[in-house]
Amino acid sequence: MTRARTDSSLQSQNPISQAQNSVHNAHNAVTQAQSHPSEQLIQQAETAVERAEHAVEQAGLSYNQKAVNEARADLADDQAALASLENEGSSQ
Repeated sequence: MTRARTDSSLQSQNPISQAQNSVHNAHNAVTQAQSHPSEQLIQQAETAVERAEHAVEQAGLSYNQKAVNEARADLADDQAALASLENEGSSQ
């Protein structure tokens, strides 16, 4: 196995990388739900945000707190956007 492949494999199992990827996926799901609000897309965004919350929680055990805090801040933005979207839906 080459060094690059080993590094890539290790990175894919790094809790911080997993959290960052999960937060990115949640952001994409929330953005899609904002663009095309439907019950299904909102539910998918909720699920993605929940998964990201769990991944960030797991990454919180890491020594790289700066990266974890950045992921938490990004996730908080998406949580607020999703809550706003859900509130718009419930008021209609």
